Amino acid sequence: MIQKAVLKSNGGIDTRRLCRGISLVIVLLSWFAVPTTAVGQKEDLTVLQRWIEWSDAPQRLQRHLNSLAFEHLDRRSQALQQLESADQWQQHQQQIRETLDRIVGPFPERTPLNAQVKSVLQKDGYRVERIVFESLPDFYVTGCLFIPDQRQDPAPTILNVIGHTGIAFRGAGYQQFLLNMVDKGFIVFAIDPIGQGERLQYYDPDLGRSVIGGATAEHSYLGIQAFLTGSSAARYFTWDGIRAIDYLVSRDEVDPDRIGVTGLSGGGTQTSYIAAMDDRVAAASPACYITGLAWLFASIGPQDAEQNFLHGVAHGIDHGDLLIARAPKPTLVVATTRDFFSIHGTREVVREADRAFAALGAESNLSLAEDDYRHGFTPKNNSATYAFFQEHLQAPGDPEHIEREILSEQELTITPTGQLSTSLGGETVFSLNRQEAIERVAQLDRARQSDLSGHLQQAVAAAKDIAGYLPPETEPQPIFRGRYQRPGYVVEKYVIGGEGELILPLLLMVPDQGERHPGLIFLHPDGKAAEAAPGGQMEKWVQQGYAVLAPDLSGIGELGQVNNAIAFLGVQIGRSVVAIRAADIVRCAALLDQRPDVDTRQLAVVAHGATCIPALHAAAFDDSLRRLLLVQPLISFQEVVMNRFYNVTAGDVVASALTAYDLPDLAASLAPRPLTVIDLQDQQLQSAAEDLVQAQWRIVRQAYERADADDRLVIQPADSSEDMHDFLPVTGEN
Repeated sequence: MIQKAVLKSNGGIDTRRLCRGISLVIVLLSWFAVPTTAVGQKEDLTVLQRWIEWSDAPQRLQRHLNSLAFEHLDRRSQALQQLESADQWQQHQQQIRETLDRIVGPFPERTPLNAQVKSVLQKDGYRVERIVFESLPDFYVTGCLFIPDQRQDPAPTILNVIGHTGIAFRGAGYQQFLLNMVDKGFIVFAIDPIGQGERLQYYDPDLGRSVIGGATAEHSYLGIQAFLTGSSAARYFTWDGIRAIDYLVSRDEVDPDRIGVTGLSGGGTQTSYIAAMDDRVAAASPACYITGLAWLFASIGPQDAEQNFLHGVAHGIDHGDLLIARAPKPTLVVATTRDFFSIHGTREVVREADRAFAALGAESNLSLAEDDYRHGFTPKNNSATYAFFQEHLQAPGDPEHIEREILSEQELTITPTGQLSTSLGGETVFSLNRQEAIERVAQLDRARQSDLSGHLQQAVAAAKDIAGYLPPETEPQPIFRGRYQRPGYVVEKYVIGGEGELILPLLLMVPDQGERHPGLIFLHPDGKAAEAAPGGQMEKWVQQGYAVLAPDLSGIGELGQVNNAIAFLGVQIGRSVVAIRAADIVRCAALLDQRPDVDTRQLAVVAHGATCIPALHAAAFDDSLRRLLLVQPLISFQEVVMNRFYNVTAGDVVASALTAYDLPDLAASLAPRPLTVIDLQDQQLQSAAEDLVQAQWRIVRQAYERADADDRLVIQPADSSEDMHDFLPVTGEN
């Protein structure tokens, strides 16, 4: 009851007014009570310990984003319940396709494949053609085309897309599956996904491996850059598959009317995308992937970047839509009951999509194959898949799975060095995305040069929308958690409510002397306690006369950590961690404004490292933050996408930001408010070169010059001998 009545800051409940009055009395008493000293007691600056209602604090951000996602998904489900007739379902299919084209595409124009058969390997009963083609100019795709000696002419053909194993289709399980298909008379084209097999995007020839990590690490690393430009990794993965089908239909051996797609795990993801977005896929069988996003989010959470659409959930897209879009074309969903992809969700999604197939007179064309197993292939499921394609691609035969002699990795190596990067070079997802980013940045530059003032107004408005910022709707209602007396000041502990069920633990340091103190919000990526010990930065600000409030922003300190899963969940629903943290900061400002012993007329914010990004957003969105001191802030989002390597996390960027604004735009919008920046950081979080600072923060200087506030903008290099505390002297109202 305490949590719901006092900490819920958006929306009203019946007990709020009663509890609010009680809580305010307690807080006021705590503010004016005479501090006591607990002799010999060790300080504990945690705030949430030993409170059962807050024991889930590290999970609250992800659970909150889940709840927002569930609202979108519930609305989608309710809309589907209204569909009955074939016409209604067909209209809905068209909406799905248009949405997918908008959030995954638009796809580029088809360019020449320039396909080459690099070599041919003859085996007993089939041959293997080692192939390279270009899905985009100079963007190479490697694959092996398995052609059975005994086959129909033209033959049914399977595009086999592969899950997250490093060696792609060369893995034993994948080979057993595809060789069985070949044995049953199917041509099979197995291609290397981006970041796997011979297509490592960050390959180091000296190390003989990716410097980023395994397949999922590469996917998310390049995916973060794609999201920033308003694109996605899913776009590149899907286009590779579509172009692979383009290649297949160019072959005389292939029957263009009998093409199927299948893949397991990450290959199930690709199968679902390609089959939903390419009408040429006559039959599709995604394996160990389909589960429904509500079940995915509630269990293991969002996976690597290519498994997440940009604002997909916000636009009403769920796993079921990838199946519904295919109706009435034959589709087999393959699943295992002990998979980390929830089998309950799989069954639910198939039942949902079955309504579309039934309405279109093809209920038998959607089916589900299951086996009791963990995530992976099983002979039973394999046989069900063979039978499915044999039936729907008109290739009768025995569906039994038979263990085959597999080929060595060397036999299935396509390029001379085993990697495209060292054999052919060419484009990478980074370099392709960089080309798009160059145009995005050029558009921003043109807008800045044409009308800087108008551009900044539009940039701030767009940033609110793109980042998903929601301003606080109610006043904070603090819960007092204790006090420590230190020489010359007290340290108080509080909790306030954040957005929804989120909470914010806080430390407040107030000088003993004086009745009213200028307010300062202190932000650190390691949380409120990072500089809270005696002798730390916070104490120095207090000694200067400030009342210093230090929060754990959402996903920091006692509130856990933000991983890719949380950040990508935000991408799906159009809510960035940056924007949620920006609103946290505004709530802190509102709390200080309630204090009779704090003067907020010139409220200062001191932010370090990654917290500078939400601080900059918060100040651009809310002018109650009057003065900013940013220590080692990221220079721009632009640098993250313009450089192959970066050291910024997914939670610290805003998807699609570069379509409308960048960090220097937000900084420029603050003029004429005082802004001090110390040691701007490049994409590797190293001190930015002076020429880079001059180039990218030129518009900030221009904005302050036009506001006749040159003296209020200070940009200091890393080697400055000045103490940061000298940049925010305690002053009266400006």
